[in-house]
Amino acid sequence: MENDLTSGSVLKNIVYFSLPYLLSYFLQTLYGMADLFIIGQFEGVAGTTAVSVGSQVMHMLTVMIVGLAMGTTVTIGQAIGGKNKKQAALDIGNSVTLFMTLSIVLAILLLLFVKPITAIMSTPREAVAGTVSYLTICFIGIPFITAYNIISSIFRGMGDSKSPMYFIAIACAANIALDYVFIGALHLGPSGAALGTTLSQTISVIISLYVITRKKIGISLSRTDFQPRRQTMGKILQIGIPICCQDGLIQVAFIIITIIANRRGLTDAAAVGIVEKVISFLFLVPSSMLSTVSALGAQNIGANKPERAKEVLRYAAMIAVGFGIFVTILIQLIARPVVGMFTADGAVILAGEQYLRGYILDVIFAGIHFSFSGYFCACGKSGLSFMHNIIAITLVRVPGVYLTSKLFPASLLPMGLATAAGSLLSVIICVIAYTVINNKTKKTSKATI
Repeated sequence: MENDLTSGSVLKNIVYFSLPYLLSYFLQTLYGMADLFIIGQFEGVAGTTAVSVGSQVMHMLTVMIVGLAMGTTVTIGQAIGGKNKKQAALDIGNSVTLFMTLSIVLAILLLLFVKPITAIMSTPREAVAGTVSYLTICFIGIPFITAYNIISSIFRGMGDSKSPMYFIAIACAANIALDYVFIGALHLGPSGAALGTTLSQTISVIISLYVITRKKIGISLSRTDFQPRRQTMGKILQIGIPICCQDGLIQVAFIIITIIANRRGLTDAAAVGIVEKVISFLFLVPSSMLSTVSALGAQNIGANKPERAKEVLRYAAMIAVGFGIFVTILIQLIARPVVGMFTADGAVILAGEQYLRGYILDVIFAGIHFSFSGYFCACGKSGLSFMHNIIAITLVRVPGVYLTSKLFPASLLPMGLATAAGSLLSVIICVIAYTVINNKTKKTSKATI
């Protein structure tokens, strides 16, 4: 399972690592899209909105867990790159202890506040009951969601992006089948969607644990590796917390956008929810580049090959931008039928088409700043990722969406453009930060010669 990504063709390594990760992300995104698609076939707009709002809350929690787990991927990657398997074992053991403890505490807290969370989301009155049911069931399953993501982060830190792909493929198939049973056959509505998601994630964890016990991972673990170590956990958290906060703030921004849309009425609420699902699917390539640059960059930094880490960044950004330009042009041509896949309501389709045409530009800009964020993480400077995102959110994304919502009440297009403008600011900040870091490194190198 352990793969050395510090030698050979950089582009080949990126493709080799990112393709399984891309498919994994596609399958994981398919979870939420399947829930929304299937419930749209059997329930009305209220049921669709309940799953849309509830899944957005769950998506926020999931990406924050994944962001925190980035500390695990990077620390293990640096240890593997430096050929230090003892440290890698400590990183793995302490990650398991840390994340499982956090997941149990988080699940309990969220269950206590499920109704206030639903209220904060400004959920339309018709969808409140369904949203509460959906979130309650999903919150119970948080330890399993966390377990899957921490197992995946461990594998990716070791350079193995294929195993997580297999695990999530099984879970995705189970989720779709269970959705049709619970939503279609048993007519459980949003509760059925949540049951399908939670049970399928549980199946994924059980299978992954079985595979781990039957297959050698190249690193020997002992009981002492699971005993909390302040220095080990501290390093994981030092890298992971800024990314967790960054991803959390991004999702908070999206939730604020959802709240703004919800206050415009049920039609706009459903339209924004559908487009968010479409965008989350199209963000697969930018997101895969972030994790690819983090994992490959960390191994090369650990192996004392900083130039290769920079090369990884360059190739990843080029791939992400190329993809972003392609889908932006494509969506301008097929926005209406894409939204129409999720609903037959003409008003929702029109509003969703408007929002998607503006929002799609974000895929280009996000591809660039996601790649930079991965590089900053690999270098142990994840605070920079947090910085550029918080600036973009507070100065452009949220105020821009609010203002455009007030100034253009008849169209969602300007709101979509405002979200993309936030990512453009992130790109500018990332380029400046990267240039400053490079100049400082060059001056330091010259001074030591």
